[in-house]
Amino acid sequence: MSVSATRISEILTGFSAGCDRLLHPSVAAGRERVRQRRLAGVLLFGPFLFAAAAAPLFIPVFGTAVALALVCAVFAGAFLAVASLSATGGDLAAGTAALVLAAVAGGLIIVAGGGLASPLALLALAPVLEAYWIRGTRASAMAGAAATGAILVLQAPLGHAVPVPAAAPEAWHWIAGLAYLASVFARMDARGPAGGAGGGAPVAAEELLDGVVLKLSRSGEVTDATDARGLLGLAPELLLGSGLFDRIHVADRIAYLAAIADLRDGETRRRCELRLRLPRVPGEGTAENFHPFRLDLVRSAPGGDFAGLLCDRSEVAGLLATIDAAMTRADGGEIAKNRFLATVSHELRTPLNAIIGFSDMMLEGMCGPVADPRQREYVGLIKDSGNHLLDVVNAILDVSKIESGAYDLSPEAFRFREAAEMCRAMLALQAEAKGVTFELQVAPTVGEIVADRRSVRQMLINLLSNAIKFTPAGGRVTLSAARLGNRIHFQVSDTGIGIAPADLERVGEPFIQVHNDYTRQFEGTGLGLSLVKGLVRLHGGTMTIESAPGAGTTVAITLPADGCRAQANGEIVPIASLQRRDDRDGTLRKVA
Repeated sequence: MSVSATRISEILTGFSAGCDRLLHPSVAAGRERVRQRRLAGVLLFGPFLFAAAAAPLFIPVFGTAVALALVCAVFAGAFLAVASLSATGGDLAAGTAALVLAAVAGGLIIVAGGGLASPLALLALAPVLEAYWIRGTRASAMAGAAATGAILVLQAPLGHAVPVPAAAPEAWHWIAGLAYLASVFARMDARGPAGGAGGGAPVAAEELLDGVVLKLSRSGEVTDATDARGLLGLAPELLLGSGLFDRIHVADRIAYLAAIADLRDGETRRRCELRLRLPRVPGEGTAENFHPFRLDLVRSAPGGDFAGLLCDRSEVAGLLATIDAAMTRADGGEIAKNRFLATVSHELRTPLNAIIGFSDMMLEGMCGPVADPRQREYVGLIKDSGNHLLDVVNAILDVSKIESGAYDLSPEAFRFREAAEMCRAMLALQAEAKGVTFELQVAPTVGEIVADRRSVRQMLINLLSNAIKFTPAGGRVTLSAARLGNRIHFQVSDTGIGIAPADLERVGEPFIQVHNDYTRQFEGTGLGLSLVKGLVRLHGGTMTIESAPGAGTTVAITLPADGCRAQANGEIVPIASLQRRDDRDGTLRKVA
């Protein structure tokens, strides 16, 4: 590209950048803003070229008064189109007006310059070239071609209506036409069509980045900024100095200052989320208009100034708000479910206690003997069923309390062997009836533990009950315990059916039971292991499950011997899901 063409390109580019100030703030930075900026430039610059040609051409033909009226009409139409573009942000009306003015003005210039035989006829190409340069689409080129066709068609009737004296073409006629074509080629080479994919160098960097580029001093003040009307609706000079900082939400200013301080301390880049106060939108009340943005800051060189890119985050903020609302609704539903279970379980315990108490009185004959053996059998079944249902209700109530953070612990010092002996005494008959050997291996060094006595018993009873339940006749269940430093380690192992990999992925979740198929081979609600998990977490301990199908299951628990690390007094302690630790030699191991 020649030096003169380069200079023309620089002049036109600077003029186009000045036109950017006239655009509507709703027009976002990017291709659309470039198109409207170029359209405004053509509408502002074109009438001056028309006026320059009107003096030597129109005054001899139409007279001074008519020539001045035509020039004023073109100026008025062009400026009204620019005003419409600036006020509405839409370019349809302004683009249509530009094509109409180009057709009328070009037709008059060609007629006054001697018709289609004049070198000024090259200006008939202006509508199609300008339309393609502004929008860069096939539709815009076709619209410009229609305007060019209108110029050519109107030449004959205008030539008959306006008597133009025959004259030889003058030198400036050639210069004007060729100079216009040179300016078109310079613009096409320098910037390319606004909507095209190629045709020259890309648009400005801030347009491609779709944000506002800032230059900041080491103190965080803005020293320079690219145009911010499309993104912020603000003139760039309003961001200079402390203008940007003054518009940052008070709650986000600490993050901004911290990012600046980190860059001064040697970091090369920082990112922070900010809310900026933008101009109020008419009709949306008097509340301050804050919008979310992301500011990416970089340090150009050690000891140098900083550069930043401000990008809109409205879409991401909307998605985050939607996710937060969904999570709030889900949490609310979970809390409501836990409260419902706790309330229902509590209300069920009163009638169940009455059923169990009265059935026990009938069996003892406190209100008279029950002579019929079948009646005694039925009363015994009522009592057993009531006890079983009460156990289920108590388990549901305990799980609900743990999940809602309402489970109260009462730590006290007691001997772990005593709790283990009591649990063995309670379950020995159940194991003997099923033909399962029950072994107790508690090391003498276990000593005392500071924990909630009832919770520790509940852990042991649930684990031992499961082990006996899932161990066939002839099998063995072992409860062992030892002291490891300041922690008590105990485990319940069996030689039962084991846990399949698919079941192990879900074991420990409330109401999930291994082999919980349609045949219901084993009784239970699936709350026992879930309750154990919650109690272990409340005591600040860990639980591990190792199992393989047909090889039995081992559940190991470690608790701090010197007291609970987590309390449930007002604190929500969720029951975490079991996570897979390893898979080796066919044995699956889980850690909660």
